[in-house]
Amino acid sequence: MEKLIELRKLCSTKWEEAKAFLESKRDDSGEVSAENVAVYDKMEAEVKAKYAEIERLENQQAFDNKLSAITDKPAYNEPMEHRGKFNSFHSFHSTDSYSKAFWNAMRYKVVTNDLNIGVDTQGGYLVPDEFNKSLVESLSEHNIMRQLCRIIVTSHGDLQIPVVTAKGTAAWIKEAGGIPASDVEFGQVTLAAHKLGTVIRVSNELLYDSAFPLESFIAQDFGRRIGTLEEEAFIVDDGVDKPTGVLTLAQVGVTTESATEITFDEVIDLYHSLKSPYRNKAVFIANDLTVKALRKLKDTNGQYLWTASVVAGTPDTILGRPVYTSSFVPQIQSGAKVMAFGDMSYYWIGDRQGKSFDRLNELYSIHDQVGFKATQRVDGKLILPESVQVLQMG
Repeated sequence: MEKLIELRKLCSTKWEEAKAFLESKRDDSGEVSAENVAVYDKMEAEVKAKYAEIERLENQQAFDNKLSAITDKPAYNEPMEHRGKFNSFHSFHSTDSYSKAFWNAMRYKVVTNDLNIGVDTQGGYLVPDEFNKSLVESLSEHNIMRQLCRIIVTSHGDLQIPVVTAKGTAAWIKEAGGIPASDVEFGQVTLAAHKLGTVIRVSNELLYDSAFPLESFIAQDFGRRIGTLEEEAFIVDDGVDKPTGVLTLAQVGVTTESATEITFDEVIDLYHSLKSPYRNKAVFIANDLTVKALRKLKDTNGQYLWTASVVAGTPDTILGRPVYTSSFVPQIQSGAKVMAFGDMSYYWIGDRQGKSFDRLNELYSIHDQVGFKATQRVDGKLILPESVQVLQMG
């Protein structure tokens, strides 16, 4: 493996030298002398010979992997050297050997037996535990819903969540009277696994530059792209092949009289439309333009409804509750649901365990680039609609 890595680095260096030589020998008309063409051809032949050796080593490695692979569910079987040392499949991804093998595969296209335990059923490799944590952190940074909601990690299948839809009650009873039956009624919310993904392109020059922070670059770019798409789904999507947005499932607590303006009294009405037990952890979520309008609202004494935070990193408040902004909450217009108020911990995000990465070697090779396909499966639903109330424009 070390030989293969060194050969790839050398091949890349020699190829850059050959291209630079050819460009430096062009005259004003762009022509290259026959003598210099001969030198370039020799340099190119040397690169091709090294690349042929790389392909031979890769083919050997691939054949070794096939011979050593376990045919019965290879993604979940343990390599011999680890067998009996761990109690769960997930723990394998926390090992240094798996992490090193994963990034050698991503950066240098070198595949070793250590990766057999991390083959995703849909192709690609499951990311190492530590990197998965950095991805989750990055997703949170780019997605306010992941900061506010409850996140459940599932390993397989749909997650069935039992929900109480009607509570039992007690009653006063006359002497010798019968006790009326009052049963609790249950419903069920299902968190499925909707797939989303993206392709990140990186030049070969950066890949073979050991100083290039491939891990952090992918984590940040993946987090930005996926986090943005997720936030939109968690807020407004209809649940068709996607998560169901909180605004889609929440109850309408207040409908404004105007189609273009929100009053101070209507914000107070929204606050009190939420049952008091939910208010302890409740937050407001609105579009930034709606927030701008809210900041201008005053009470009857001329005092602003909005309270600016005096602590760095702490959100501003309305009626003592934090305010968060998202560009995916609709702007003020007739019929739009422009503000949500509630306890977002009742919005559950179901992450299917293990984000998957795969290296695409040929698709962008004409541009001297490598693609990294990143996918994950997730769902989200508000499990108690009464826990979030919405202000809707009239």
